[in-house]
Amino acid sequence: MRIPILKLHNYLLISIQIDLDDQTAIQFQEDLLNKIHQSGATGVVIDLTSVDIIDSFIAKVLGDVVTMSDLMGAKVVLTGIQPAVAVTLIDLGIHLNEVTTALDLEQGLIKLRQELEE
Repeated sequence: MRIPILKLHNYLLISIQIDLDDQTAIQFQEDLLNKIHQSGATGVVIDLTSVDIIDSFIAKVLGDVVTMSDLMGAKVVLTGIQPAVAVTLIDLGIHLNEVTTALDLEQGLIKLRQELEE
């Protein structure tokens, strides 16, 4: 199953509404990088509100997506990180220190605009 990627001005918006398995995560990574390249997007908001748990592979892919997007010139904001997901990321040593986070999609868009205007 593919995760929809929406374009809004120079931003890409993604709301992950399904449980991520390894194949879906890899497909998402490829789709997002291709969409950044095709659209020239400067910002990406990934909403994780519906993601209750992640395993080590999905956590690594998520961290890789953030790094790869940055290398392609797109700033990433993660929104809606659930407590269990935050704990798992830290337990696995994936700190995402340089990644902007927000409580919800609306706040994520606001933070993205602020960061890109600086």
